[in-house]
Amino acid sequence: MKKIAIVFCAGLILYSCAKVPLTGRNQLALVSNEEIQPLVDEQYDQVLKEDKVVTNTADGQKVLKVGKRMAEAVESYLASQGYQELANSFDWEFNLLQSDQVNAWCMPGGKVAFYTGIMPLTQTETGIAVVMGHEIAHAVASHSAERMSNGMVANLGVSVLSSAIGQNPSMTQAIFLQSVGIGGELGMLSFSRKHELEADELGLTFMAIAGYDPREAPIFWERMLANENGQAPPEFLSTHPASQTRIDKLNKHMPKALEFYKGN
Repeated sequence: MKKIAIVFCAGLILYSCAKVPLTGRNQLALVSNEEIQPLVDEQYDQVLKEDKVVTNTADGQKVLKVGKRMAEAVESYLASQGYQELANSFDWEFNLLQSDQVNAWCMPGGKVAFYTGIMPLTQTETGIAVVMGHEIAHAVASHSAERMSNGMVANLGVSVLSSAIGQNPSMTQAIFLQSVGIGGELGMLSFSRKHELEADELGLTFMAIAGYDPREAPIFWERMLANENGQAPPEFLSTHPASQTRIDKLNKHMPKALEFYKGN
């Protein structure tokens, strides 16, 4: 019976594979973006209630301006590549939150948050576009749903989301928060780094098609590297790749991104 269950689970996981739009990488898709959208809306509203929203400031308006420009470009590009349904699925929202955290994130459906702590490092609208492109890429690539699918397999076994919520709502919520970048566990680290590098690659393309110079991306990460001041944890203990790793990968993808930039 145990062997049958293992074979069934393996077959279900294999059947539940999808491909990341634009990159073509295989990903686990036990959970869809539509299924987790209620959790997204609830969590995003909660963040806006608990944190001070400063979108009405000069920096906040820059985040909003860049976000709208990036979103329009990404939707247009997705439609041109045959992903019209995906392009139509986004309900974008961009907010700047008061916090010293050097961070930003994007939940499924296009719910974006920047923290004021990252603004000094972005410096310009193009710097904001570097971060914005990366975060939007997480949503386009359904990274949160993929992370949640893997988290459910690791912590709850193969299960549909509705059953998981009923059986263990606190665990399901914890997995969800980790999947959108709020929290993390050592067992998910290498998986997260893969997502980060994929988002870097897609984000470089997205900022380029929106008319922002992609050559600013490695420069931004050089500033991040300087800001770390030797305090970053070893890469194998970090949910994000080392800044130098990102810089090297971005430079590798630069020729393709520049073709989009020059075309726009």
